[in-house]
Amino acid sequence: MTKKINIAILISGTGSNMQALVDACLSPNFPACVAVVIANKPTSLGLAWAKENGIATVLIDQQKFALQENPKLAFEQELQNVLQNFAVELICLAGFMRLLSGCFVAKWPQKIINIHPSLLPNFKGANAVFDALQAKATITGCTTHFVVEEMDAGPIILQQKVPIDQADNLESLKAKILQQEHQIYPKTLKIVCNQILAKIK
Repeated sequence: MTKKINIAILISGTGSNMQALVDACLSPNFPACVAVVIANKPTSLGLAWAKENGIATVLIDQQKFALQENPKLAFEQELQNVLQNFAVELICLAGFMRLLSGCFVAKWPQKIINIHPSLLPNFKGANAVFDALQAKATITGCTTHFVVEEMDAGPIILQQKVPIDQADNLESLKAKILQQEHQIYPKTLKIVCNQILAKIK
């Protein structure tokens, strides 16, 4: 049995990339185990899927911190507590639509990974697929990277190109990119976990 790194998957929505990671982790030879799925919105459909598949889930509703003096700090303190309670060693962002503070990221150096629907550094931000179409790009894709304080700016791990056809619209291009995301995110997780395990030995 391969030694496995405990991971947390953070989601905001349906969590289709989460499902790809969970499927990969089911293999006895895959070096990661999903310790917990954490969502920041009660409407996240991915939470129900994770529960149905026997994975521990935690909802940290960001709205409950809205009236606090520093909502971001309060949210991240609770997030840190949950991660510690589940002995998490690596964080995977999978459609987690919230920027993490520099203070939080500093606690997890090269231990937070993300996937983004463009060939970074092109088309950063939440509207990457739309922006690629608007720019009349002929190629886009997806990128996995380590998370740093600046949005979509961390060291790149893997990239996969996706051609943009003349007939593509926002939905069709999103679907094509998502298909590739489901391929490279598990590969990325394997690479990063093996790097962590190599340092432990």
